[in-house]
Amino acid sequence: MTSWPEPTPQFLEVAKTKLQLSPEPFIIEKYLLSQPTEYPMARMLPTHETSPLLSHGTSSPATHRNPLSSLSLQRLKHHLTTEITPHRTDLLLLTCYIITGLLDSSAVFIWGSFVSMQTGNTVYLGLGLSGLDESGKAQRWLKALISIASFCVGSLLFTLLSRMFRSPRERGALALSFTVQMLCVAVAAGIVTVHKASKADELGWEIALPLALVAFQSSGQAVTSRVVGFSGLTSVVLTSVYCDLFSYLGGSGRGKGADEWRRLGAVVGLFVGILLGGAWAKSEVGLMGALWMVVVLKGAIVLAWLLWSGEGDRAE
Repeated sequence: MTSWPEPTPQFLEVAKTKLQLSPEPFIIEKYLLSQPTEYPMARMLPTHETSPLLSHGTSSPATHRNPLSSLSLQRLKHHLTTEITPHRTDLLLLTCYIITGLLDSSAVFIWGSFVSMQTGNTVYLGLGLSGLDESGKAQRWLKALISIASFCVGSLLFTLLSRMFRSPRERGALALSFTVQMLCVAVAAGIVTVHKASKADELGWEIALPLALVAFQSSGQAVTSRVVGFSGLTSVVLTSVYCDLFSYLGGSGRGKGADEWRRLGAVVGLFVGILLGGAWAKSEVGLMGALWMVVVLKGAIVLAWLLWSGEGDRAE
């Protein structure tokens, strides 16, 4: 710091009054610099000594936000919040029928309970409450109850999740829904991989928890079918699909050929899934093979939602 003559008490008082600060040495220099006509020597101060100690109204380059990064975040946000076009989304729902076939066939064979189609579980539950459950310690009726309850809770929560977004058809909303579904199946697959399941196992947490998780996520597929406008492709019901398919052949649905192709695709998709699930169930890999395969399919659907065309994309 530049040496100055010892300031007089009068000078310190003036500096203190005008700067409203304690007259420390650097404050004295600030006052001297503000009076160039009275103290011309102040102009000779080195540049670094005349720089303010605290920056007011300026910021270092490191504090500036990268405009490219900001633009990328805006584009990502716009992409995720854009509504998808429902055109051809029925193809993803038909893939869900393959998933349902995979899960239900292998689950019924190993666990003795459905995880998607709750009509069969309702029958199992009713038989159990009537005292006609012959599964013994496997307690099929109780597994059916766990599956039904989990599916109902899932239907509620997945619906609430979709309503958290501006539109349930947003890419981000649909991708998040299937990500949750994928994680549920992945956790169930992990448990089954560690605790290998067999038909003779008694009901315990290592069966109840994965059963509940898989049934819970199955409801997400049904909720999605409502969101994208294909309420007939819930992937958890086939009886009504059979009815509509053959009613069309009787002449009740002329002019709606596309709907009938979708229904036929649902039947074929479920049947393909059942064959795959049965093959996994009777193999040495067992149920965990079917579950991990579903994880892959769910992940593919998540990616498809993220890349699906959105409303107004072509206009842009």
